[in-house]
Amino acid sequence: MTVESDMRKAAGTRRAQSARRGPEPPRRSSAMRSIRQSMVAYRFLIPWLIGLLTLTLGSFAYSIYLSFTDYNLLSSPKWTGLANYTQMFNDELFLKSLGVTILYVVVSVPARLIVSLLIAVLLSQDIKGIGIYRTIFYIPSLIGTSVGVAIMWQNIFSDNGLFNMILGLLGVDNAPAWVASPHYAIYVIVLLSVWQFGSEMIIFLAGIKQIPDPLYEAATMDGASKIKQFFSITIPMLSPVIFFNLVMGTINAFMVFTQGYIITQGGPMDSTLFYVLYLYRQGFQYFHMGYAAALAVVFLIVVAVFAGFLFLTSKFWVHYEDTEEAK
Repeated sequence: MTVESDMRKAAGTRRAQSARRGPEPPRRSSAMRSIRQSMVAYRFLIPWLIGLLTLTLGSFAYSIYLSFTDYNLLSSPKWTGLANYTQMFNDELFLKSLGVTILYVVVSVPARLIVSLLIAVLLSQDIKGIGIYRTIFYIPSLIGTSVGVAIMWQNIFSDNGLFNMILGLLGVDNAPAWVASPHYAIYVIVLLSVWQFGSEMIIFLAGIKQIPDPLYEAATMDGASKIKQFFSITIPMLSPVIFFNLVMGTINAFMVFTQGYIITQGGPMDSTLFYVLYLYRQGFQYFHMGYAAALAVVFLIVVAVFAGFLFLTSKFWVHYEDTEEAK
């Protein structure tokens, strides 16, 4: 009895002490653990954040400022207001380079998508040695837009190059000097772009592998031909992948530079004077850095308009499986 009495007294004492202290503060251990975990993530993000603020957003803001100045890299920028922009729209080469670039985008991007998709369909077949074939077709993309490839391409399509030699063997005489012709030079560069279709091909190939086989089996049982299956099953199921490659290909095509700089130097007769090449000349050859900054700002707006147009049209032809199920 003495022990029980002592225990009851001790419990009563603890309750009385607890009542005097008031309600206990909420436990902070889980909150502190969450904050510590977040701080680890923030520490890893700091280098990226610094790069974003200084190298991307900082450079972008400074370029906008320079676009309103007269700046030659050797003296301080002088504020000129909208002078660079008004000069731009009276500049024939600005309009010429913009037209050449848009022509290149309109021709090269669809051609590259079509070729990469068709090759991806062929390489999706389960045949012996398929890995070797995929590697061979991907090699041009590994080479990339290097200077060496551009020089090789220039030699192939020169007046006495390999391409004209093959045409001569086939009986074609007086073939044009493709690179030196203002009518054909840009299409030589388009052909080089199409040849490097490996990246899009790999993405298409991954998308094709995700299409369920029962769809093709059901279509075969219904008597649908391979071509019918391609347009009724493969294309709709791949539409998100096509859209991704279309957007990325369009942005990359707008930034074409090396091919025009190495193969044709913007000629002949400015027929391959791409926008970025003209911007480079204004900034680093003529030292019109303020004008080049204005060209860069307009370039960004043009690319954004094209990308926005693609996104607006996507709702009419891109089909997402989750969206269809929600309907």
